[in-house]
Amino acid sequence: MTSQIKTVLLLGLLTGLLMMLGGAMGGRTGLFLAFGLAMLMNVGSYWYSDKIVLKMYKAQELSPGDAPHIHRVVEEMAATAGIPKPRIFLIPQDSPNAFATGRNPENAVVAVTRGIVNILNPDELKGVLAHELGHIANRDILIQTIAAVLAGAIVFIANMLQWTAIFGGFSRDDDEGGSPLAALAMAFLAPVAAGLIQMAISRSREYLADATGARLAQNPLHLAGALAKLDAASRQVPLQGSPATENMFIVNPFSGRRAMSLFATHPPIEERIARLRAMAGE
Repeated sequence: MTSQIKTVLLLGLLTGLLMMLGGAMGGRTGLFLAFGLAMLMNVGSYWYSDKIVLKMYKAQELSPGDAPHIHRVVEEMAATAGIPKPRIFLIPQDSPNAFATGRNPENAVVAVTRGIVNILNPDELKGVLAHELGHIANRDILIQTIAAVLAGAIVFIANMLQWTAIFGGFSRDDDEGGSPLAALAMAFLAPVAAGLIQMAISRSREYLADATGARLAQNPLHLAGALAKLDAASRQVPLQGSPATENMFIVNPFSGRRAMSLFATHPPIEERIARLRAMAGE
């Protein structure tokens, strides 16, 4: 519940920041234009996210005959979550990781790497699969897309404000125009604020997926043990792929790039494990 409330508040902050920038532009036209362009840029990604990322990582669909244990576990937990059983794919990489994608539960996909199947025991793998089903049940792809649309509109308006301020679009004698220096400062700071809020939303959804996954797996320690192994192994064998997909995976797949915590897409592994252990009463 805390993560849900935090997500709503953060989306509200993004919306408020967008409205404030729209007001600085002096009307609704720029606001609607920026929002429309951001929608066009992100809706395609939302609609075709599963096809794009699966092709990027050369993932191959696993039939029930290929991985009977995985299919059985996913089917049981999907029924518990009240969602359709997602398709399951294998990424041919030794770096241990997993992600879920798809525009809705009816079109969802869970993908695991070859490495994760090799290093986790059945209980730990169940915990990871439960986490990914948590993302699907919580509709995190939709929420992340909404955040991306709002952040994209903010960046677009900020860029317009920068050029307007630089080339004298604001009059010092116009009381309604405001200060050009203030507008320029807002134009530079707003995209940074939007990025920070977007990353905070991503971290909040990871905590929520952990909690949902712990409930679906019926033991928080399954996921806690998996996270510890995945974090250590992914540092030794980074994923070969695009940093743009970083937020999709259960642990940071590019651990060699240590980002500041405020700009990180994932919460600290230690904090995630501590929360799961607390759920288990340890």
